[in-house]
Amino acid sequence: MSRRHMAWLLLILLLVPACSGTKASTYQKSKTLMDTFVTITVVANSAEDAGKAIGSGFDRLEKFGNQIDFFSEKSELSMINRNAGIAPVHVSPETLYLIEKALYVAKRSDGAFDPTIGPVMKLWDFHKQIKPSDADIKKSLPLVGYRRVKVDRDRATVFLPVKGMLLDLGGIAKGYAADLAVETLKKQGIQAGIVAIAGDIRTFGQKPDGKPWNIGIRNPRQTGSGDEIIATIPLSGKAVSTAGDYERFFIMNGKRYHHIMDPATGYPAQGTRSVSVVADLGVYADGFDNAIFVLGPEKGRKLIEELGKEFPVDAFIQYDDGSEFITPGIKGSLMHEKKH
Repeated sequence: MSRRHMAWLLLILLLVPACSGTKASTYQKSKTLMDTFVTITVVANSAEDAGKAIGSGFDRLEKFGNQIDFFSEKSELSMINRNAGIAPVHVSPETLYLIEKALYVAKRSDGAFDPTIGPVMKLWDFHKQIKPSDADIKKSLPLVGYRRVKVDRDRATVFLPVKGMLLDLGGIAKGYAADLAVETLKKQGIQAGIVAIAGDIRTFGQKPDGKPWNIGIRNPRQTGSGDEIIATIPLSGKAVSTAGDYERFFIMNGKRYHHIMDPATGYPAQGTRSVSVVADLGVYADGFDNAIFVLGPEKGRKLIEELGKEFPVDAFIQYDDGSEFITPGIKGSLMHEKKH
């Protein structure tokens, strides 16, 4: 288990209350799915009910993960990418929905989030600390452009019209996966719980004591060992997703290179350390946290304001200079664990 996976497990364990004296209690299980650590917590009347529901939630996540796996030749996403410039590909309702939402986020952010970033992402290797050449990045950029993606809702097909284009849904898929898992848990009769897929968390209902779930926001600049939390947000029936420059990165010649790419340049976005977005749906929280991160302080705040006119959305942002921005909707309830 990686340190990041362990950190998220410890975080979620801290957030789950002990079993109360009432009939309903909290139950929790964890599993590695979608190339990350997943924890599902439910409030149920028995371990048997909880186990059955959580198992169904994991099954849903595994099935969906297989459909949109960028690296699996058998996935629907890979079929779309292999057929770029050749032919449209018929996909499942879940994959079609996710791609439509990804294109919506791309449009609303004017391309700050772009699901066709695949050709650029393939050049970077954060595990091996490989930084591509300027020439290779420049060569890949013409293949990035969400406006060219063709979606036929009636035929349930997706088409990339230019050979070499690649859809990469990694910046939004986990949020939607959390939505799917919550939907499955509810169908199993579960009325409250948390689905945590790494930094993408979807809550529903309340704890057995009637209080909301407390979700921690990680410090993007750890000052010691362990997982340091800088703030907590009480949530019920909401999703929160965090995009941070600390998740996948390496330092080269004193400069931090991380995985949140600016589609306009092919290089990591600058100016922001961490963006946490709160929304009703995980698919929006996950997609827009990346977009706001890339847009930077001024444009990012403007996008939050514009989105707030369409649906409930809040954000907690920390910039490179350590300053913070908190929207009014969560400012009163967000609790800082430590001042920086």
